Amino acid sequence: MIRFGARILMVILILTCARSSFVRGQGNSVGERKDGKRLFERETFGGNGRTCLTCHSTETGTVSPAEALARFKANPKDPLFVHDGSDDGQGNGVSRILKDATILIEIPLPPNVHLKDDPGARSVTLRRGIPTTLNTPALDAVLMLDGRAPTLSDQAGDAIHSHAQSTRLPDSRDLQRIAEFQVTDGFFSSSATRNFAHGGVYPVLPEGNTDSEKRGKIFFDDVPFNPQNPKAGACAFCHSGPLLNQMSRFAPPPLKNERFQTVGVSEINALHNPVHVYVFTQSDGSTVEVPSPDPGRALITGRLDDFNPGFGPAFNSVNAFKIPILRGVAKTAPYFHDNSAKTLEDVAAHYAFFFKLVSGGFLDFTKQDQDDMVAYMKLLD
Repeated sequence: MIRFGARILMVILILTCARSSFVRGQGNSVGERKDGKRLFERETFGGNGRTCLTCHSTETGTVSPAEALARFKANPKDPLFVHDGSDDGQGNGVSRILKDATILIEIPLPPNVHLKDDPGARSVTLRRGIPTTLNTPALDAVLMLDGRAPTLSDQAGDAIHSHAQSTRLPDSRDLQRIAEFQVTDGFFSSSATRNFAHGGVYPVLPEGNTDSEKRGKIFFDDVPFNPQNPKAGACAFCHSGPLLNQMSRFAPPPLKNERFQTVGVSEINALHNPVHVYVFTQSDGSTVEVPSPDPGRALITGRLDDFNPGFGPAFNSVNAFKIPILRGVAKTAPYFHDNSAKTLEDVAAHYAFFFKLVSGGFLDFTKQDQDDMVAYMKLLD
């Protein structure tokens, strides 16, 4: 009994030390190979030279075109530019990643979906930005732009296999340590989000200091729709909650709990990415053709509910992507799933065009409105 009690005490001490290390942001060290920080920053698993840090920088959690260019000038052989970072996926050319900071992502096609121009293909290669690791691992249960990774460990394992081309597979403890490291202090955009993740207070919207910031706040206030002031709460409709990544509490069902929406990025296709025609076979045997450079969530669910080939709402899947966290958004450029918005100014201009189009001109955001949105988003740390 005494020996058993001593073991229990030892386990408690080990767990306490591990938790203390976790809170300090140093990773959970249980030996050199199992240390989360080392695994994230230095371990290649015998692959193409990439580590997690290659694509998820400490400062932004992602890679911007400016960072890609600087890294290329410093070292053209940087692992960022191998494999799916190259133009053809075979290591040849870097024009795409230097211009847009997108990498090539291979997505399996659902059983009921095929490509019209290549009916035998069972996957499709798409151009996507690198999702930021700021705030997301600890605070957002929906992972990846299309929500395809069920857990952080799954996400890490998939990235190590497909992007880092590992020749030595990580074991479950490796993946767990990487996941645990990603929720330590260095992965938050501010003390407010870190404290919230640790059970602290709900981050509230800043009031703003300048006139522009105060005007910008109106767009992000979660308020009911008011036809007398339709711009109020326009951004909050899809960017509410503590992280500004949830639908408004005033949104009608089934939208209220929806985490995936289209805002016209694939429909507009500003970067002129390659377009495929996706043929969806429905439960009654009928087919629907969807031309798109990236159908987003639809390639995970195979669903076409409420499909509108124009700019109508995609309540479930078509051209829909995860509503991103806006806390720390000023640090995580570029934006949208295809990195087509390089700056917050580009984001505001896109939404001004989108809202005007889908509202038939009813919602017309002026240049001043857009400047105010940007001024306010820069406060959202």
